[in-house]
Amino acid sequence: MTQPSFVPIGGADQVRPALRLEAPRRWTADRPGEQQYPARSIGGSRGTPGPDQGYALRLARRFEDRLVLSRGEHADDVLLGCALLAARRAGLVGRAPTVYDVEAALTLWGFLSPAPPELVEVRRLAFSSASHDYPVQRALVDRVPEAALRTSATDLAVKVAAGDWPVLIGGISA
Repeated sequence: MTQPSFVPIGGADQVRPALRLEAPRRWTADRPGEQQYPARSIGGSRGTPGPDQGYALRLARRFEDRLVLSRGEHADDVLLGCALLAARRAGLVGRAPTVYDVEAALTLWGFLSPAPPELVEVRRLAFSSASHDYPVQRALVDRVPEAALRTSATDLAVKVAAGDWPVLIGGISA
């Protein structure tokens, strides 16, 4: 509040100059724990970091009633395995998983439509006990080539129907 100029005030009551801060410098991610995108470590069992990857599990549950499973396949194994693939697919471009990533993962393995018997046998072995076995999860995610994960769900459906699924899932044979 201002004071009239005719009122005497002591030295301690005088208005002091404000502390002036310098303008902030440009920020860079140079601390040891910060990730430098788009560079990432490459190799088996290293994972693909990305934001909010656990959301893929919630998205995968939306497809539970649409799954086409064969004898010996369990929905929990399939949904967790495909959620992990969806998280990797999203992490390749540095974003959080979307419903399209989960759809692409399920389409890649033929879980949204009737699949050829050879693919059913391969996926039954690949997803067996994936919901509670970490090495199985890592092997499942690591075996799918990056090129297959970068393909759209529509193109994946066409390729799986045409019989090109061995190339898409890393050349796995039954």
